[in-house]
Amino acid sequence: MTDDIFHLHRGSAPLLVSIPHNGTRVPDAIAARLTPEAREVPDTDWHVERLYAFARELGASLLVPTHSRYVVDLNRSEDDTSLYPGQNTTGLCPVRRFDGGPVYLPGQEPTPDEIAARVHTWWRPYHDALAAELDRLRTAHGRVVLWEAHSIRGTLPWLFEGRLPDLNLGTASGASCSAALQQRLDAVLAAQDGFDVAVNGRFKGGHITRHYGRPAAGVDAVQLEISQRCYMDESTFAWDGDRAARLQPLLRELLATALLD
Repeated sequence: MTDDIFHLHRGSAPLLVSIPHNGTRVPDAIAARLTPEAREVPDTDWHVERLYAFARELGASLLVPTHSRYVVDLNRSEDDTSLYPGQNTTGLCPVRRFDGGPVYLPGQEPTPDEIAARVHTWWRPYHDALAAELDRLRTAHGRVVLWEAHSIRGTLPWLFEGRLPDLNLGTASGASCSAALQQRLDAVLAAQDGFDVAVNGRFKGGHITRHYGRPAAGVDAVQLEISQRCYMDESTFAWDGDRAARLQPLLRELLATALLD
């Protein structure tokens, strides 16, 4: 049943919000092989579905998985090609956490056959649903925007130096969306002063943004990586309603801007 793998809300506007790292579920047989730290799934994009709940009011579709990125990372390619060659990163079935520590107990890492089985069970159904929803919306409207919604702890020395900016917009250096959309989003971010911003910096967009973004074919793809301090307590993973309330109007403006022709 796909409900065990992802939840899809079908909207009416030419906008699909994909939240590939929101899931927290780990099957018992896999969880038993994880380190105690990894069993807490600390590298989850915590509360991102809640953060973007308003998107339904804009008519957007939302696609959200149930399982943790530790089972399989939906924002990596099937062949596990590195998104950032030469830099520390995590893979299709991660064996390192974002802090550099191990995901698995010694000798318990997944084999190539197990990785292939996870791709078949969890990765491919999500991507089939993503591609089908993009096709449905593009057929109905002639164009569609894929908004990749992500978040991450703002300081992770194993992955990047120093403090990550609050908002990190990625469009594969402009290749995954039209120049007009890039300019509109840049203008919205430049007009606000509540959050610091990087565009196509450390985060240029993951596999989904780079693979599905085909502006010449009517699919614009944009990734927004949000530092979690902007809407939650990074030490406890708890939602912070006051912080979120300051951020959500800007997110709404960005999505509304993405809907403009």
